[in-house]
Amino acid sequence: GKGRADVTGAAKAGADIVALCDVDDDRGAAMFKAHPKAKRFKDFRVMLEKMGKSIDACTISTPDHTHAVATSLAMRMGKHCYTQKPLTHNVYEARHLTRLAKETGVVTQMGNQAHAGEPIRRAVELVRAGIIGNVTEAHIWTNRPIWPQGMKDRPAKADIPNGLDWDRWLGPAPFREYGKGYVPFAWRGWWDFGTGALGDMACHIMDMPYWALELGHPLSVEAEQGGNTELAGPNWSVIKYQFPARGPQPPVTLTWYDGRKNGQANLPPREVAGGQDLRGYESVLVGDKGTMVFNRRSTKWKIIGRDGDEVRQIEESTPQSLSRVEQEGISTNDANHVEWLDGIKGKGEPLSAFSLAGPLTETVLLGNLSVRTGEKIDWDGPAMKPSLKAAEKYVRRKYRKGWSL
Repeated sequence: GKGRADVTGAAKAGADIVALCDVDDDRGAAMFKAHPKAKRFKDFRVMLEKMGKSIDACTISTPDHTHAVATSLAMRMGKHCYTQKPLTHNVYEARHLTRLAKETGVVTQMGNQAHAGEPIRRAVELVRAGIIGNVTEAHIWTNRPIWPQGMKDRPAKADIPNGLDWDRWLGPAPFREYGKGYVPFAWRGWWDFGTGALGDMACHIMDMPYWALELGHPLSVEAEQGGNTELAGPNWSVIKYQFPARGPQPPVTLTWYDGRKNGQANLPPREVAGGQDLRGYESVLVGDKGTMVFNRRSTKWKIIGRDGDEVRQIEESTPQSLSRVEQEGISTNDANHVEWLDGIKGKGEPLSAFSLAGPLTETVLLGNLSVRTGEKIDWDGPAMKPSLKAAEKYVRRKYRKGWSL
């Protein structure tokens, strides 16, 4: 449903929708009806070739495995891009789009919508102002996956539904026979197409701590998991990233939790947050002066272990240092599109531009190297080099003939 959400969001923000591309006639039907004057296509390469001069900007809301090839082509043609999270399917693609954004100068934004909201932006300002002191730990969790994972066999071959162009849906991914259980939603669990629970949610909920703490490249990543196979992501995982000191800021251990472990929600130990019930929250930051319990949709965070008067003083004395999107009458989701279109109009750079979203996506997807190999990975960020040779094939993969960046 992200195609519908992003087209609608761009239109609400003031974009003129001139072309729509969807490989599935049924899935695209609602948007075709909503924008009857827009030209229709099933192949974005054909769309850009035929309508290149009529298109200023593109939203890319495909499954993960086609994000990079679609975005890269559009950027090379000078089109501003709004691409859904995770920005890419693998680490190399994220680095590529980050570099390409800088080279082309187009205006970019990743679809981690809460980035445009007040909760994340204010929390970033307050964490940087020292509301919990020097942060050494971050704990982040999600209830995903809410689709099947842990599959050991591919679905049985089935007839391709009328109206679906299966070959174009596969795009750069290896050829697989169509089977029930890939589209329209469960593709997230298959490594060929998706990036699992981590890829689906971490660009949303790892966003605030990554941004606030200016984490950059991790030094290493290691994972526990249950159910991972060569074909599909695990039913649960706990992934630990180690980040170095950054100037005066100390090293940080960031731990990710997803799925259900032993039949229970896979959450951090409650003592991490002083016994606070973590239901309804998504992350905890632990500092040497206190602990912040946070949800990206709410400004009602909790500061534990620090004097309340000190907290109020910091909140009242810390000015806004990050730009805000005027949100009167629009949702936070739509604000992300407004900020992107404002950037195209020369009103500042979107704050989830690929210059930030690319490195964030790299960091997120590094976790899957450890999940898939079962080993701790030491990571040379600048060189994009894992310590384990077996992990290299997960940094960058080969595309099917006819597809490239």
